[in-house]
Parts: sequence; structure tokens; C-alpha cells
Amino acid sequence: MKAQIAHINLARSYRGGERQAELLIRGLARSGLRQVLIARSNGPLAQRLADADVEIREVEGLLAAARATRGADLVHSHEGRGVYAAWLRSVLSGTPYVITRRVNNPLGRGFLTHAAYRRAAFVASVAKDISDIVQQYDKGIQARVVHSGTSGLTVDPGISKSIRDEFPGKWLVGNVAALDNQQKGQEYIIEVARQLQHSHPDIQFLLVGGGDDEAMLRELATGLPNLAFAGFVNNVGDYLAAFDLFILPSNKEGIGAILLDAMEQGLPVVASRVGGLPEIVRDGDNGLLIDAASTDQLQGAILQLHGDAGLCRTMGDRGRQFARGFTAEVMCGKYLALYKEALNGKNEA
Repeated sequence: MKAQIAHINLARSYRGGERQAELLIRGLARSGLRQVLIARSNGPLAQRLADADVEIREVEGLLAAARATRGADLVHSHEGRGVYAAWLRSVLSGTPYVITRRVNNPLGRGFLTHAAYRRAAFVASVAKDISDIVQQYDKGIQARVVHSGTSGLTVDPGISKSIRDEFPGKWLVGNVAALDNQQKGQEYIIEVARQLQHSHPDIQFLLVGGGDDEAMLRELATGLPNLAFAGFVNNVGDYLAAFDLFILPSNKEGIGAILLDAMEQGLPVVASRVGGLPEIVRDGDNGLLIDAASTDQLQGAILQLHGDAGLCRTMGDRGRQFARGFTAEVMCGKYLALYKEALNGKNEA
């Protein structure tokens, strides 16, 4: 494909959506596709892709982002603000665009939001749950499901061992997520740690990630000997490989792609029954599902797996097998097919 694709991501931080955008851009670069990344000046995504075969245009604001798409054959918006820059480029020059939607929040009812989503060649949702919300919003939108991909995280066995050595004799329960309590629900992990600190002192909780709620969560966990914070790390794979169990007790979630990375490492998982998570976690097969905001269910699931090494191995093996169908290569292939269809004018938007 000879077309030039302009990706827009104006996020100030680097979270799951930015990781997926990076995986896609790197994967498409290996196929020889010409790409431009339009990102916030000095933002983390632009910095991380500095070594990739992609032209980077750093901007401030939506109008600058729209101008930076000039010359592209197709625009791909990876987050909410970029949608309007892509829409404006399409209004000005007829350039088709694709939107990736990663959250299961209701879409805004304003005229501009409706117009921007309706005009898109395709809206690719990372989970069927999200795609259903898009279709309920407007059945005229060309909706597709393109699941997120595994990150293909590398593991240094020596570093993973050193992480485990920090907690000798412990069964390590880990969470990797932005410290955004309203979404990710780390307060429930802290509460379970508080409940288990005396009855199950061999269970150690480790929260990996940074975010706006870090100070609040650290204060909430004050005095707990069985819970630690690792902060933001780049070597996520080393931490996953050190865990015995991965938990994601989110209040809301799009797809929770970190679950796929955990499964790729052979970990059993416990996750909330929200958003697209049930599309990844098959309750009783490759993990356990719990109700959101239920510390009782979270504690029960952890203790069930803590007491059954055979079940942990079985779920870990099934999760590893499941994750093989969600590689970054699979995701890239689906987006390439969408791009070709959009450029061929096969949509009805």
C-alpha cells in the first residue's frame, strides 16, 4: 500500500492507548507503510517513537494537528481530541479518517461529536462492548471491532528474579495500571491487603504504575507491610514475569490489554466484569471475573487461587494459549484492511 497514513494522538501521558498506538505504528513501519505521527510537543509517545521509521510532527492544539495532517491520504485518530482534528481535515480536503475508540463511556450528544463520528470511514472499537455503544449512538456509523494486541514484552530473567528477591517467600499478587483510582480501582486492592495482612502474611501485593492518584493511594496504604508501590516502569515484562497472580479490579475499562500481556506470561488473572474485560477473561477458564467494587469477591478470588497451585497453572496455560490470537501482528493486519477499505471508498458514511 503506497498511501501515507497520519496518526493523531495528542495525549499528555503514556497509557494503554498510547502503547497500542506505538505497537501499531511500529508494526506498520515493518510493512513499509509511509506514516506520520502527529503528537503533542515533548509528549511521551513522540519521544518513544523517535527511533521508529515514522515522520513525527509535534503540535500544540487541535488546529495545529489538523494542519499537520495536510498531504496524508488517510488520517487515524487514536484518542478523543484527535477525532476533531481528523474531522476538520476531512471537511477541508475530503481526506478519509478512521477513529479508534478505547473507552466504553457514552458518546457526547453535541452536534460536533455526532458529526465527527458519523463522517468517519470507520470507528474501530477495541471491544464488542464499546462497538455496541457506538452502534446504539448512531446506527449509521460504520463500526468495527479491532481488539488490542499483546505488547510482546521482553523479560530479563535476572531482573525478574531480583524483583522476587525483594519479597522472599511471598506469593506475589501484582497490578500494572495507571494510578487512576476512579477507573482502575486500586483502593480495593489496598483494602484487601489490609484484610489479609495478618491472616495471610505470605501474600504480597505490588502496584506498578504512576499517576495522579499516587499520593492519595500511598497515604491510604500507610502502614501496610504487605503492599508496595513500584512506580512507573518501562520494563513491565520483568514485573509480570515475577508475579504469581495478576489482578485488575477496574470500575470501568475498554479492553484492559494489559490482561493479554499478563496471559502471555502464563499468569492466572482476576478482573472486574466490566466493559470488554469479559471478552478476554473467560470466567473459570483462563481467570476469574468479579463484580466491580466488590472487595469481598476480589479477596475470595485471590484466596481461591492462592490455595490451588494446579488451578493457577491450568489457567495460566489457557491464558497463554488465548493470548496467541491477540498479537500486535493480528491487530496491524486488521487495521491495514480497514485502511484499504476506507481508501477504496467502500464505506457508506
